[in-house]
Amino acid sequence: MRIIVTGGAGFIGSHLTEALLERADQVAIIDDFNAFYDPGLKRENIEALRRKAPLTLFEADIRDKMKVDEAFASFKPDAVCHLAARAGVRPSIEDPLLYEEVNCIGTLNLLEASRKTGVKNFVFASSSSVYGINSKVPFSEEDPITCPISPYATTKRAGELMCFTYSHLYGLPSTSLRFFTVYGERGRPDMAVAKFTKLINEGKEIQVYGDGTARRDFTYVKDIISGLIKSIDTQSRYEIVNLGGANTIEVNALIGLIEKALGKKADIRYMDPAPGDVPITYADVAKAKRLLGFSPAVRIDEGVERYVRWFLERQASKV
Repeated sequence: MRIIVTGGAGFIGSHLTEALLERADQVAIIDDFNAFYDPGLKRENIEALRRKAPLTLFEADIRDKMKVDEAFASFKPDAVCHLAARAGVRPSIEDPLLYEEVNCIGTLNLLEASRKTGVKNFVFASSSSVYGINSKVPFSEEDPITCPISPYATTKRAGELMCFTYSHLYGLPSTSLRFFTVYGERGRPDMAVAKFTKLINEGKEIQVYGDGTARRDFTYVKDIISGLIKSIDTQSRYEIVNLGGANTIEVNALIGLIEKALGKKADIRYMDPAPGDVPITYADVAKAKRLLGFSPAVRIDEGVERYVRWFLERQASKV
């Protein structure tokens, strides 16, 4: 299968591309290597992928309609997995216009290019943040989405709705996957597991927004990749599906797991709650199991151990 992966140089994208190459798919990546975090890490990912198998790279911003159209016309994909986005709740509050441009206009450019080139399946990476201050747990795809509380969440919901529109108008098969707090090897440096691990290892203070009792449904990256691949291979007219660990853990308990894996104690400073943060995320994955055969396999304690081991090996290799 010929597959375009947007954001393929990043955290989840590089893992997905690796898995697709291993099963002999032909993959093209669209990535702009922006500076949201160190572009050098993304370049490292690309070089590692190229050592495994040939791949096509289009270095382009998804806001650039001409370059997106050129990439699609050149590669002629069968399927698209759209992971590229400006991510993060707090940064979106600081720069909402950027998030609107990348996450909404960029997604629309990709849907248009998919329509024009006859793409057979479009998989969109959405987010658990769309549930906002949902009072019902676990979060189900059937829950009303009326209270997103950050620009990031709103742009992800807009992306889901645009996918529905293209499915309805043009018959473009589409699946929107709501990711729940993904972590693991090559994780984004701003995410909790990666950030806390680095700071605790260096003996530096970590900042926790709120009192640490907020609960998150952390999902190991390999479980997410399993769900993504099954979505690429499963053509649905239009579906929204949760991909999560189907479990929750307090932030304080997460820190405890990292401390145990590192053998070091955290220096914690508790901060005021941050705007846009929600008290809990918790995925109901019954639909994912029914449609995709999805079942999260890696518990948070095991996943943190794997991540910390990878982190320490990487640190040792730099010495």
